[in-house]
Amino acid sequence: MRRQDRKEADHDHLGWRRLFKAKMADARRWRNIISAIASLIEEASFTVSPTGIELRAMDPSHVAMVDFEMSKSSFDEYDCEAPTRLDVNLNEMLKFLRRIESDEPIELSFDEKTARLNIILSGKYLRNFTIPTLEIVGEKVPTPKISFNAKARVTTYFLKNAINDAYTVSDHIRFEATSGKFVIRAAGDPGSVLIELDEGSEALLGLEVGDEANATFGLSYLNEIVGAASTTSDIVTIEFSTNMPVKLSFEMPHQEKLQYFVAPRIEGAE
Repeated sequence: MRRQDRKEADHDHLGWRRLFKAKMADARRWRNIISAIASLIEEASFTVSPTGIELRAMDPSHVAMVDFEMSKSSFDEYDCEAPTRLDVNLNEMLKFLRRIESDEPIELSFDEKTARLNIILSGKYLRNFTIPTLEIVGEKVPTPKISFNAKARVTTYFLKNAINDAYTVSDHIRFEATSGKFVIRAAGDPGSVLIELDEGSEALLGLEVGDEANATFGLSYLNEIVGAASTTSDIVTIEFSTNMPVKLSFEMPHQEKLQYFVAPRIEGAE
C-alpha cells in the first residue's frame, strides 16, 4: 500500500480519523502493564502522542501516584498522527486482557468516529474487543519534586516477600537506611518482623545513603503496587527520606518507565 493510500485508509468518507494504532507481539506485556497501573487507579487518562504513551495520576485518596511512560520504540508498530487523550476504565479493559492466550499479538487503536478503544487479539483466531472511552475531569498531576537521602535497589521478589512478612503482624511497614544497611520493620499485637540487608546481600543490588533515613508506610498500597508490578519487573529501586513519600521505580524489560510515589504514615497521626 502506498503511503498516500495508508493515510486515506485511516480516514472514512466523513473525515473521521484513526488517531492512534499500536501493535505488540506479546499481548501479555500490555496486560501486565495495565494490571500494574490498575493496582492504584480504576480510571486512567493516557496522553497518546507521536513519541509514545504517558500517564500520571493520583489514587482517589491522594495517598499514592503512578507515573508511567512507554515510548513508541517499546511497540513493534506504532502510529499516532497528533497528541490525543485516551480516557478508559482500566478494570473494563482488563476483563478483555485477561482473555489473552500465550504468545498472542495485540493491536490497539482509537478513532474519533466511534470514541472507542479497539483491542484486537490475533492468535489462533481473530478476536476484536471494543470499550467506550470516558471523559475524565481533573487537573494535570505534576511530578513530585523530592530530594531523597536513601536509595536501595533490590529484587522485586524480595520486596514482595518482605511486604507479605510484614503483613503477618501489622498493617504498616517501616523502611530504614544507614551506612551499609537497609532495614525493614513491622510490629503489631501479634508480634514483630525485622528484615536486614547488608551490602553484599543477594537481594540488595545497590545502596546509597546520604543521611540516615526512616519512614513508615501503609501496607495496603505497597502490597497492591508491588504485587502487580512483580509480574513485569524483576528489580525495584526504593528511594526515601525521613517522613517523606517513598518512590518506587520498577525496571522494565523494554525501558518503559513505571514509578510510584506513596505518602508516609506519620507516627501518632490519626
